[in-house]
Amino acid sequence: MEQLLELPETSVPTAIVDEPIADVPETPSGVHSQEVVSVKHYTDRLFSFRIKRPATFRFRSGEFVMIGLPSHDKPVYRAYSIASPSWDDEVEFFSIKVPGGPLTEHLQKIQPGHHIWMRQKATGTLVLDCLLPGKRLFMLSTGTGIAPFASLVRDPESYEKFDQLILSHTCREGAELAYGADTVDLAKNDLLVGEEASNRLLHFCSTTQEESATMGRITKLIDDGTLFSNLGIDDLNPRDDRVMLCGSMGMINDLKKILEERGFDEGSNNRPSTFVVERAFVG
Repeated sequence: MEQLLELPETSVPTAIVDEPIADVPETPSGVHSQEVVSVKHYTDRLFSFRIKRPATFRFRSGEFVMIGLPSHDKPVYRAYSIASPSWDDEVEFFSIKVPGGPLTEHLQKIQPGHHIWMRQKATGTLVLDCLLPGKRLFMLSTGTGIAPFASLVRDPESYEKFDQLILSHTCREGAELAYGADTVDLAKNDLLVGEEASNRLLHFCSTTQEESATMGRITKLIDDGTLFSNLGIDDLNPRDDRVMLCGSMGMINDLKKILEERGFDEGSNNRPSTFVVERAFVG
């Protein structure tokens, strides 16, 4: 499925707040209630939003957190990768719109001034700590799976640990690639990492349905060498390269097979290695 940042339902609320109301439910224990500061709709399927960051909220770039909407009944929470870097004063998320989805059906209607409920602890494996030292970091994504990498390309630690960062984003249509383009532009104009990103961050895009300059699933474009020839770089090798995967189940399973056949090994927080996926999203 395309939207891996929204986990299967655990509960369904009877009343989720779409508009500010006077009778706002009390914030549960262990949850931050944070104001939405901006919303941007990219297509009829994709949007991003930012909330104020709680003073006590800490996370590593690439981690995810559970979010929901205020509800008088038991609220629905979903795991969403944090798309802003760990130093940012705001917390950004990138979401798909799921028709009839218990959370996203309502989440897509939020506006500045509304509130989001966010649990207090972030976690995840799409973090630099889960990888062994290397020279190049490949971040391979489809759809909203680009979100954790939007965090990492603006983190100074990424450029301290790797000589080159390669961000790959594959979507069905060209318009769905806009968030990634905005992310790269933001990184290259960032006060903290702008110079490094301009010189050492490479961006690769492809579409799978709408005709574009580069078409095809990322698995095919790795197998036939298109990814590397288009960027003017060498093929993957486990000695120098580290890889992060986030996207559809099919993409992750296929890329894991490709990487393992090339000698890569999956890592975790307890055992860093040469590639990682977000286990919370793939089961």
